[in-house]
Amino acid sequence: MKNLFTDEVLILRAGLTDTAYGRKRDWDHASVVFKGLGNVQPDRSFEVRSPERETAQERVLVYLPFGADVGSADRLRFGSQLYEVDGVPSPWGHRSLRHVRVRAWRVEH
Repeated sequence: MKNLFTDEVLILRAGLTDTAYGRKRDWDHASVVFKGLGNVQPDRSFEVRSPERETAQERVLVYLPFGADVGSADRLRFGSQLYEVDGVPSPWGHRSLRHVRVRAWRVEH
């Protein structure tokens, strides 16, 4: 079977930092927790248009090798685009196509 993982993917993770309003992720000092090949597929995209703002969202499904270190608060870089992980990644350890499925999204204003 041909290798299904052909797309270069980075998974970024940021620690929490204290601010005057609470805690937030410090993305200026994020670290790479996974760098390797995956499979990125389009999921859906949609636009919201109003007189105040035009917003477009893009969602993708990303398949990573089984055991890849990815969490629900991480970010994912594919090409020049940065995506937010959406929900808890889903490991699939059954049969021959073991993988981790990740839903991710980005917003463009």
